[in-house]
Amino acid sequence: MNIRHHIFTVAASAMLASGAYAADIKLGVSGPFTGGSSSMGVSMRDGVRLATKEINAAGGINGNMIVLVERDDEAKNERGVQIAQELINNEKVVATLGYINTGVALASQRFYQDAKIPVMNNVATGSILTKQFPNAPENYIFRNGAPDNIQAPMIAKEAVEKRGLKKVAILADSTNYGQLGREDLEKALKGYGVTPVAVEKFNIGDVDMTSQLLKAKNAGADVILTYAIGPELAQIANGMAKLGWKKPMIGSWTLSMASFIDTAGKNGDGATMPQTYIQSPSTTPKRKAFQEAYVKEFKPKNNNIASPVSAAQGYDSVYLLAAAIKQANSTEGPKIVAALQDLKTPVNGVVMTYNKPFSATDHDAIKAKDVVVGVVENGRVEFLNAEDATKGAKK
Repeated sequence: MNIRHHIFTVAASAMLASGAYAADIKLGVSGPFTGGSSSMGVSMRDGVRLATKEINAAGGINGNMIVLVERDDEAKNERGVQIAQELINNEKVVATLGYINTGVALASQRFYQDAKIPVMNNVATGSILTKQFPNAPENYIFRNGAPDNIQAPMIAKEAVEKRGLKKVAILADSTNYGQLGREDLEKALKGYGVTPVAVEKFNIGDVDMTSQLLKAKNAGADVILTYAIGPELAQIANGMAKLGWKKPMIGSWTLSMASFIDTAGKNGDGATMPQTYIQSPSTTPKRKAFQEAYVKEFKPKNNNIASPVSAAQGYDSVYLLAAAIKQANSTEGPKIVAALQDLKTPVNGVVMTYNKPFSATDHDAIKAKDVVVGVVENGRVEFLNAEDATKGAKK
C-alpha cells in the first residue's frame, strides 16, 4: 500500500503542477529498504524521490511525468531476480535505478539486458558490473558510483604509499561485494609488492570479530583494510577496542554509513574511506541545495543522511536518465542507451557536473579524479585532505 500510495502522490502532484500529460514514464527503483543494507537503500531511494519530485514540478521530461515503481529487494539475489522480472513484464518500466548490493545486481540485471531496458546502477560498486556482458552488441548497464577498481587502489595507496603501512590485514565479508572487493584490494597491494599478512572472512550478521582480529594481530598487522556492506564493520572497530589493539582502519566507501558510525561510536574515529560525496561542508551550490532539500523533505536524524553517498548518487542517477530520455525524445531502450553514450548537454549533479560521462565503450561515469578520501571524526565524515574540499567546487 505504501508503494502504491507513493506512486499516486508523485503522479498526482505532477498533474496539479503542470496539467494533463500524454504518458507516464515508469522507472523502477530496486534496493534494500529493510535489513542491514537499508541505510544505503533508503538513502538512495529518497535521493531518487527528491530528484523525481523536482523534475516533475518543473514539467517532467518532454511534458511527461516520472512515476516511480519501488521494490524492496532485501539485499537478496533471488528477490532481486523476482523484482526484475516483475518490473519488466508487469510494470513495463522503461529503465530501472538502484542496486545497492553487487550480488543482487549481477543476478538481476541480465533480465534488463535481455529485454533491452537500461539499468542505472547508482550504488553497487563491483568492478565487473558494467562489463558483465562483454560480447553483447549493446550494453544496457550503466553506473554513476565509484567502482571497486577505483576504490581499491585508493585504499592501498592510503595505507602503503601515504602511511608506509605494509603489514596489511584484509577483513572482508562473504558476499560477492566483499570477496570481489578483496580481490581488487589484493591486486592493488600487489602493485606495491605487498602481500597481506592475514586475509579473513566473516558473514553478514556476525557480531564477534575476535577470531579474525586475533589472527591479524598475531600476524603482526599494522593496518586493517575492510570490504564489507554494513553493521559488521562496526564490530571490527569495537572488536579492536575490546582487545586493546587499535590499528588504523581503511576500507571501501561503506565506512561512511550511519550503521558503522553510530554503532562504532568513538571506536570508529579515524576510519578512512573513498567518497564521491561528503555531506558537510557543502562545497558547491548544487550540494547546498540538495542537502537543504533532502533534510527538509526526509528529516534525517540530527540532519545527517544515513548514507550520503547513496543519497547523492541516487539523486544524480535520475537526472542522468532524464537527460537521456529528453535528448532521445523516446522511452525505447536502444534510443536511451544511444543518448546516454553521447549526452549533448552537461548534467549538473550533486557528485559533480557530468560532462559526457558515458561512451559506447565506458559505462562508468565516475573516474578516479572524481573521488576524494573521507575520515570519520566525532560521528561524521570529513575530508581527510583539506584540498579535497575544493574539488567539487571546480567541477
